[in-house]
Amino acid sequence: MAKASRSVLRKDKQYVLRLAKEHDVRFIRLWFTDILGVLKSFAITIDELEKALEEGMGFDGSSIEGFARIDESDMLAVPDPNTFCLLPWRPKENAVARMFCDVTYPGGKLFEGDPRYVLKRNLAHASKLGYTFYIGPELEFFVFKSADAPVPIDAGGYFDLTPLDAASDLRRDIILSMEEMGIGIEYSHHEAAPSQHEIDFRYTDALTMADNVMTYRLVVKEIAFKHGVYASFMPKPLAGSNGSGMHVNMSLFSATTRGGSAKQVGGQKDRNAFFAADDPLHLSKTAKQFMAGLLKYIPEITLVLNQWVNSYKRLVPGYEAPVYVTWAQRNRSDLVRIPMYKPDKEASARIELRSPDPACNPYLAFSVILAAGLEGIEKRYPLPPPTEENVFALSDAERLRRGIIQLPGNLGKAIELAEGSQLLKRALGEHVYHSFLKNKKIEYDRFCAALTDYELKTYLPLL
Repeated sequence: MAKASRSVLRKDKQYVLRLAKEHDVRFIRLWFTDILGVLKSFAITIDELEKALEEGMGFDGSSIEGFARIDESDMLAVPDPNTFCLLPWRPKENAVARMFCDVTYPGGKLFEGDPRYVLKRNLAHASKLGYTFYIGPELEFFVFKSADAPVPIDAGGYFDLTPLDAASDLRRDIILSMEEMGIGIEYSHHEAAPSQHEIDFRYTDALTMADNVMTYRLVVKEIAFKHGVYASFMPKPLAGSNGSGMHVNMSLFSATTRGGSAKQVGGQKDRNAFFAADDPLHLSKTAKQFMAGLLKYIPEITLVLNQWVNSYKRLVPGYEAPVYVTWAQRNRSDLVRIPMYKPDKEASARIELRSPDPACNPYLAFSVILAAGLEGIEKRYPLPPPTEENVFALSDAERLRRGIIQLPGNLGKAIELAEGSQLLKRALGEHVYHSFLKNKKIEYDRFCAALTDYELKTYLPLL
């Protein structure tokens, strides 16, 4: 097991200390996540910052979901100086900053149960193959009057810009806060369901993006609270309306790829390994093999991409969320879509995975997506033919004839498929794989034992 790099910390320490002094920082929040993607934090004062950068700060790992047992609970949170930034919703005087942390054992060995380390390990494998993984997610969320019940604050629809869109100022303040924190935003708009919104991130590397997603989910909730409303990333809070997704646009960049436009990465020019000028879809063989791997393994990695009981209320026919394992260029009913190529913008060539929801753990989600795609490249999987027509309109017999399979329909089925997945075990590592499965089995057992309003209203008067 690797150890946390001290050389990087020493090199950046003085910069962070100087920045903190210049901005009158009094408190620093150290952030990390549990295996479910729940943000964890504890605060230190400015007097402890230098020590934290040099040695890390201790905490009880046994209290964090999926971390250590009680007999090996001592952990260190080692701040990543590159993630230092001010929290714009806090006062400027005696300001508050945050840094994401890598979790280590007291001796400095990286903790295998840390989701951020899981992603770093998968990115290191991609790097050995010559690739850098880029992500551009589109995260949807709902805004309600309170957390007590899903009561919308507007009746707006897709792209509405009318008084019906009561959250325009909310989106504005979210974006301004995100940009103050150095996070690039491309688009924002009202989504299809009442009180549903979407904000799209500018492409960046997968580790930075996972940190950005965690930051975004907190920023949205903080700004909503300041506006007197409640924001939720619950996948399906309103029956009869679309749920919230996290469409993931992705591509691999490679310094050895020929052709395509260059992108400055780490001081060198990388090229989009997904682009091919002579292909009708402008997709390279690498992109098609990556997509083939994703399609092959999507049923068994769905547990990570859609990890809650409620996630599967979104993945049902009749709405915009995908249900079947298909791909197409323009068809938005498919699981994987090929966004339209922009002429002379080869860096924009990408694929879009439409099944994940915004309540997943982004570190683990990006890890399993990358692992599945790289498996397709390494084993040269052939890409099945596209499904350009509406896959929901096909008969069961026609789908069977074409070999079109369905995503797991509930959390229990997703657990069954994940239990036999060697790819999932490799991507997550033994510790996270078993801890994650154990947690999800407990959740599903509790759900199955719970009485629902549907049962009481349907059966109590009848039986």
